[in-house]
Amino acid sequence: MQLKTGDIVEGKITGITSFGVFADIGSGVSGMVHISEISRDYVSDIHEFVKVGDTAKMKVIAVGEDGKISLSIRKALPEEPPRKRAKKTYEPKAATPPDPSYVWEAAQDTPSSFEEMMNRFKQRSDEKISDLKRKNPDARRGKRSSGGK
Repeated sequence: MQLKTGDIVEGKITGITSFGVFADIGSGVSGMVHISEISRDYVSDIHEFVKVGDTAKMKVIAVGEDGKISLSIRKALPEEPPRKRAKKTYEPKAATPPDPSYVWEAAQDTPSSFEEMMNRFKQRSDEKISDLKRKNPDARRGKRSSGGK
């Protein structure tokens, strides 16, 4: 029997391993179905999908120069019709008019330049560090806490 890529054959499962199954496809020829080619669903345990002695249609996906035949049960299955997804429709919410009494103004403490922003950041950072040092006097001396020992 001369096999080529794309042929559909009937195969009988002869052995199961952790990485796939071996199948006899007639005339003493055998091939292997990798675990990823057994089903369209995720396969964690091959025994949930096939058992020794089962027959299944398989598609030849590769014939190596060394004679190894790669098969796929998944690709031999009939095509699934495409799933119809519900279309999401966008319905904007009714816009609420802004409050006419509200006046938009820039925040009073917003710095106007990069230098002012950096100075304000440095000042706040220094204040936080000094607060930490006041709360933990050992921190400024570089001592570690004893941890109760």
